[in-house]
Amino acid sequence: MLPLLLAAAVSAPDVAPPPRAVDPFAKWEKSIAAIEKRLAAAPPRPGGVFFVGSSSIVMWDLNKSFPEAGYVNVGFGGSVIADSVHFAPRIVTPFKPGTIVFYAGDNDIGGGRKPEQVAADFKAFVGAVRADNPSCKVLFIAVKPSTARWKKFDEQKEANALVKAYCEKGTGLVYVDVVPLMLGADGAPAPELFLKDGLHMTPKGYELWTAAVGKALK
Repeated sequence: MLPLLLAAAVSAPDVAPPPRAVDPFAKWEKSIAAIEKRLAAAPPRPGGVFFVGSSSIVMWDLNKSFPEAGYVNVGFGGSVIADSVHFAPRIVTPFKPGTIVFYAGDNDIGGGRKPEQVAADFKAFVGAVRADNPSCKVLFIAVKPSTARWKKFDEQKEANALVKAYCEKGTGLVYVDVVPLMLGADGAPAPELFLKDGLHMTPKGYELWTAAVGKALK
């Protein structure tokens, strides 16, 4: 009997352990920790204005665009809307901002997410930031056209239309339409608004955004 058991043990195939679940948010931990450290060093006042979202927010020099306003930048580059939903309890909601200026969705569409998903994720973001702060105003900057992602423009337009409709039905939600501002006379993205990568903006691009967002904040 023993020889048979030994033979069975030797011949039994190795069973691979189940794959570890990958945390899709772990890659942002360093960036989020840095934001938390900055916020802890200079805690924002309740009721302030937070700029939240992806690299277009990160690269925005708010002190230059809105001098002495004290606006707070908590963007983290490369992120999609779901990332901001996940990290809002750490870098947004504890400070109870009165207004949030939000830009994301660009990487979502660029990464293959559908327009419907973009709209659904933005709704989730609004729900997250209003859970304990229902009067918070949220501005959504339209997903911008760019030379790098011009092939995605139709999907961007569809996502923007869905978000705009949601904002129009809600209270304290504002859709900031920067799309017409960023197109040239030929209907394509104006090249002078973009860096060499064709995706991120030049100071001239941010001047347009500053005017549009500044008007919406009044």
